[in-house]
Amino acid sequence: MTLIDGKALADKMAIALKVKVDDLKNFGVTPGLIVILVGENPASQVYVRNKERRATAAGFNSEVIRLAEETTETDLLALIAELNADGKWHGILVQLPLPNHISEEKVLLAIDPDKDVDGFHPTNMGRLWSGNPVMIPSTPAGIMVMLDEYGVDLEGKTALVIGRSNIVGKPMAQMLLDKNATVTIAHSRTKNLSELAKQADILVVAIGRGNFVTADFVKKGAVVIDVGMNRDENGKLIGDVKFDEVEPLASLITPVPGGVGPMTITMLMEQTYEAAKRTLTKN
Repeated sequence: MTLIDGKALADKMAIALKVKVDDLKNFGVTPGLIVILVGENPASQVYVRNKERRATAAGFNSEVIRLAEETTETDLLALIAELNADGKWHGILVQLPLPNHISEEKVLLAIDPDKDVDGFHPTNMGRLWSGNPVMIPSTPAGIMVMLDEYGVDLEGKTALVIGRSNIVGKPMAQMLLDKNATVTIAHSRTKNLSELAKQADILVVAIGRGNFVTADFVKKGAVVIDVGMNRDENGKLIGDVKFDEVEPLASLITPVPGGVGPMTITMLMEQTYEAAKRTLTKN
């Protein structure tokens, strides 16, 4: 078993990113990332702080706009329209979840697809599925970089993605397919899920249930990617995979924390940089 160290890879990429950003500044362009946070969700506060820290370290223009829980949908959409028109910002990110009175769909549609560094806009989803990706969801993007870094050859391999969200499951399946893996998407209602999982060479688990995948799900020698972020009854951070049971079976496995999470933020930074770089060819 080899541990996939997402934190170490993210730190290595951060150093390289800083060099690229400094070079881009020589052409008069500084990547700009702005994050909008509505309300006081504690988990969102942590995520936003981590993004802000990484952006500042990379040498970006970075700002967080914190709005009250009672901010109206109309006011939020007006703010996004202003940021779309502001050339200082190459990446606009609205932290999810949003308060119940604001339509997540309307907000995601309002962001300029060329500034949609989360990759959630339907235009960017369409680009991904048509084989011409521009902005792609950061979590699956980070997973693909990890697999490449650790020399995982996906061609002809059997891959199972447990989870069908637009944020992870669906784009993850498409990215694996693009690398010539044979991909199945499963979910909480899939029958005989453990038997299906046990056939997979690559197992990506993003179902949102702590310790859901046990040794019964895993073929010996499989590569196991755990996207889960859950808390157990003692408040400890755990993944969707029961690590102690699965680790002896896996050839490669991501820990929680320190696996997928750091790479998600890293890919957000990389996409902001790429968006800034593309402005050179537009002007």
